[in-house]
Amino acid sequence: MLLVTALGIGYYSMNAAPVLSDESHTYHGDTAWKTDVEEARQVAAEENKPLLIYFWTTWCTYCENYNSNAYTDPTVLDRLDDFVLLAINLDDGSPEARELQQRYNANYPPQHVAITPDGEVLIEINGYAETDSFVAYLDEARSEWEER
Repeated sequence: MLLVTALGIGYYSMNAAPVLSDESHTYHGDTAWKTDVEEARQVAAEENKPLLIYFWTTWCTYCENYNSNAYTDPTVLDRLDDFVLLAINLDDGSPEARELQQRYNANYPPQHVAITPDGEVLIEINGYAETDSFVAYLDEARSEWEER
């Protein structure tokens, strides 16, 4: 009975996540994140912006909290405009996703890493951060970027 309940919860979690995707973006809450690593790096370099990488999965309940709380918050949305957004689904087996996962030690979702266009780390956010803390992390990343 316990196994059936656990499988049911897992199935529900994997299929209830309101994350949508197309060929170029993955949508979380009110945000659209690029999915092509090279394109995101190129845009960041062209626009002279830092990259914010979001490591997520469809089964991650804290990722769902980001979708419903942080990524719908107007203050967060305002701060995210300062970054080129790149979402990496940790269940994606692509070589690009694995390389970023290993490079930034993203072993569990959710994790965010703000980096320069050439890959230097500005800040890391490991695990779920409440919206106010998330905004503070984004402000810190922006300050680190502006000091370079």
